Amino acid sequence: MRSSVKYIILLVVLVTACQQKTSIETAEALKSPAVVSATPTLKPLPPDASPQLRKLIEGAREQSGVTVNYDPAYVAISYPNGDVPIETGVCSDVLVRAFRKAGVDLQKEVHENMLRAWSEYPKTWGASRPDTNIDHRRVLNLMKYFERKGKSVAITDQRDDYKPGDIVSWNLTTGVPHIGIVVNEWSNESNGYLIAHNIGSGAKIEDVLFNWKITGHYRYFK
Repeated sequence: MRSSVKYIILLVVLVTACQQKTSIETAEALKSPAVVSATPTLKPLPPDASPQLRKLIEGAREQSGVTVNYDPAYVAISYPNGDVPIETGVCSDVLVRAFRKAGVDLQKEVHENMLRAWSEYPKTWGASRPDTNIDHRRVLNLMKYFERKGKSVAITDQRDDYKPGDIVSWNLTTGVPHIGIVVNEWSNESNGYLIAHNIGSGAKIEDVLFNWKITGHYRYFK
């Protein structure tokens, strides 16, 4: 009986971010089936694009080749501006790091928003109170935060509707939530922008926009 209780507690502690599973093997199994575009083109942003939008995209792109691992373990981090080691993380950490480059600390923003509207945030993982170590690293919390900030835009099946800097969330084929950022790298093969994300083997820039069911589309900066 004691061993069963310990096992349940361990699962609750380790549930985090993109994955509601706990093993690296599970993360590896959910790697993107797409490959990096063979000949991506870096497209210029509109002349009126805000400095924050430019920084956001820059912050997303520069994680490729730097964050080379995926680790969904629960980690105690400082607050505000806390982070896990840069070489690792989960899908939500791609957003957190990119937003910090643009001057927005999602750890602080999500926490303060949850304190104001705790009842509106999901309790899928059995949370009974806000936790600055993990709340901003959960996809469903980020979705709720963007929604509450009025940043939702239409979900469509048209590539042209997804602009650089847009945040997109999906349900993977297993039902696990995932999230990434549209960047200004263009795939000449599919005629669409690529996505910066981490789905199991580090931050990558890939053509995965329509690989899974889109559950959220957000535009924070313009």
